[in-house]
Amino acid sequence: MKLWDNAHCKVLDIRRVSMKAGERMRAYVVPAGLFLMSFRGGAAAVLDGAAHEIKRYTVLHAGKGSLLDLHAAGDGLDYYSVYYKASDISPAPYKPAEASRRKRAFELSYSFVPVAPVALHRFLSDMYKSWSKRQPLGSLQARALLYQFVHELLGQMRVQNVQAERRDLAAQVVSLIHSRYAEPLTLESLSDSLNYSVPHLSSYFKNRTGLSPIDYLIKVRIEKATALLLETDATLKEIAVGVGYQDPYYLGRLFKKHKGLSPARFREEHAASRRSGDCPSTIMRSSIVPLESSGYTDTSENHYQYSEIDDREEDTEMFKPSGTLLSSALLLSLTLVLSACGVSNEPTAQQPTASSAPSVSESLAAQPQTKIIKTVNGDVEVPVNPTRIIAGEYLGSLIALGVTPIGTSDHHIKNPYFQEYLKDVENIGDGNGNLEKIMALDPDLIIMDDMYAELNEQLAKIAPTVVIPYASLQTVNEEIAYFGELLNKSREAESWLADYDQRISAAKESVLKAVPTDATFSVLEISDKSIMAVGSQFGKGGQPIYKGFGFNPPAGVAAEMADPGWASVSIEALPKYAGDYIVLTSDSLTLDEIKAEPVWSSLDAVKNNRVFLWRSDRSGYWDPLAILHQTEELAAWLTGTAKP
Repeated sequence: MKLWDNAHCKVLDIRRVSMKAGERMRAYVVPAGLFLMSFRGGAAAVLDGAAHEIKRYTVLHAGKGSLLDLHAAGDGLDYYSVYYKASDISPAPYKPAEASRRKRAFELSYSFVPVAPVALHRFLSDMYKSWSKRQPLGSLQARALLYQFVHELLGQMRVQNVQAERRDLAAQVVSLIHSRYAEPLTLESLSDSLNYSVPHLSSYFKNRTGLSPIDYLIKVRIEKATALLLETDATLKEIAVGVGYQDPYYLGRLFKKHKGLSPARFREEHAASRRSGDCPSTIMRSSIVPLESSGYTDTSENHYQYSEIDDREEDTEMFKPSGTLLSSALLLSLTLVLSACGVSNEPTAQQPTASSAPSVSESLAAQPQTKIIKTVNGDVEVPVNPTRIIAGEYLGSLIALGVTPIGTSDHHIKNPYFQEYLKDVENIGDGNGNLEKIMALDPDLIIMDDMYAELNEQLAKIAPTVVIPYASLQTVNEEIAYFGELLNKSREAESWLADYDQRISAAKESVLKAVPTDATFSVLEISDKSIMAVGSQFGKGGQPIYKGFGFNPPAGVAAEMADPGWASVSIEALPKYAGDYIVLTSDSLTLDEIKAEPVWSSLDAVKNNRVFLWRSDRSGYWDPLAILHQTEELAAWLTGTAKP
């Protein structure tokens, strides 16, 4: 509220939009601040990985660069959208960290159903009418009405105690890369855009995705180049410039490294497969190419003005779904098979009569073989008992339930807590995996998070694909219970969680007998000569220390640790962030080297040998198995039963 009180706003566009039943808007990069308010129908929305239910008179807010998916319900969706640009014109000077936090406040995401929606709807309707006149006074009136709308909105949010959520940092990086991949992006420019230091942004993104931001950028550019090779006759030089490379030879080398073929050879082989025509598998392979992010505005602010806007309110139709060649071919094939295979109504030796008792196999066959799962991408029909599962993400939960997938992504293969379970599991590649490798494994179920939206769309053509947005399952118990239901392993989930809860409780009890409850803890990471203090969300031991055992960071930094979840620490400021105990991640230093550093050696935790040192390959994971093992490992150190 204080920020809005000192905000200068510019209205960029106001629209009244209608989506028909089942229409979808996928991977739309929001080009500016956005207020969206529905007034008829409903939809499922995913905003930067967080699911939101859009009902009649739901208000949703998104910051610039957010990634939005909308799937209209059976009765469609009508809504107003207001795009704006806001800047903080507070007279008081702010330190860089505070200024950064205030800037990010305009990017907060939230949705809620207001208690008095008619007033908000009236402001939006009047704004739309004023804006549509395309006159200076109309634009001025629209801006004045925006302030009134925000005033009413914030008042109702306060009454209803609505809390906004800041977007996940990795999701912000992904949004930026997808919207600006053709630009000369660097790690430094990404960090500057998001107001985070290079080491912190890079470390968090790699822990989250298994890739560095630049490796993810290369992956996106290669997939965009792949689509252009398959869908156009563009030259390699034209494609290189279009995806962000000035040197076509450099793109060629990268392409061959990632795809195993030169761009020319890749285009030739896929052109030949398209000409072969009739084989359903060939049709399927040629259709699997990354899709462009859909959107109904450009990211340029100059794109908001249109040449023909009527004075009256009018519906805008968009994103009409179309059938695919694959689905038509499969339907035709199935029809021909069923037509060719006649079924006799007469009982035979192999067919029981009405009075015969069914066999065990027939009883099993009579049971449902599939079920419907609700996901952020709509209802998905999945096998009741899948046997060939690809797990691009959430592998820890599958292992906990005794499920071994046939394939998983590279960063899971490297997870030390999974090694004994992955003997016969195929590596499907970096990120969330390689499309061709996944297709070759012939899965009957694919499990992914929402980090690679374009990949997920293509995977759905191979096998039922369940997408669970990152951080939508917020606790170990919630995550294990979800996968127990998905995989028909509810009993196994209950058993594992009972053991998990008992082991976590035992670890906490033993620690609190050895360590005073008011002792302070610091969870730190040293990387590239920088220091990061970590909160309870991002691995490095934060979950066991702050959530599992219930300890707190030093009082002076607790608020900073809550938002954004970590703090950049200079060596001079280290004593302020150092608690009575330190859990430290470093891939380059030993305890003896740390003790030899003047500032480190002056800390009480170092003097009293209360420093636990481990490497990022052990501390950087936060799946259920990792959290359990890390908790017990730290408990053993704190109780003196194991050396650091």
